[in-house]
Amino acid sequence: MHISELSKTTGVSLRSLRYYEEKQLLSPSRTENGYRNYSELDIERVRMIQLYLKLGVSTDELAHLFQQCEGFPEHSNDGQAECAVAFYEQRLENVRQQLELLREAEFELEKMVEHWKKRQVNGKQ
Repeated sequence: MHISELSKTTGVSLRSLRYYEEKQLLSPSRTENGYRNYSELDIERVRMIQLYLKLGVSTDELAHLFQQCEGFPEHSNDGQAECAVAFYEQRLENVRQQLELLREAEFELEKMVEHWKKRQVNGKQ
C-alpha cells in the first residue's frame, strides 16, 4: 500500500509517517518509480508507535528499541531479550513514578476541594 493508504488506515498524517521513516521507525520497500510500499505489518507498527508516543516514549527511544532490540514481542528472539527487558523495565519504573506523583497530586487536590467546599458552606450561613 502507498503512504496515503497507510495514512487513511491509521489516521496518522503523511508528515508523521515520513518523520517515522526518517527516524527509522518505519522502513517501507520502494517501487521502481520510488514510491513507498507499506505492508500490513506496517499498519500495526504505526499503531504501536502511536501508543508508545502517547505513553511518553520519544522517537529516539523507539528507534533504539526497534533497531537494537526489535522490541515488539512478535519480532523478538532470545538474543534481543536482554535489551528489550531493560527498556521495558525502565519504562515500567517511569510509569510507576508517574502514578505515585499522580496519587500525591490527587490527595492534595482532594484536600483543597474539601477545604474550599467547607469555606463555601460556612460562608453561606
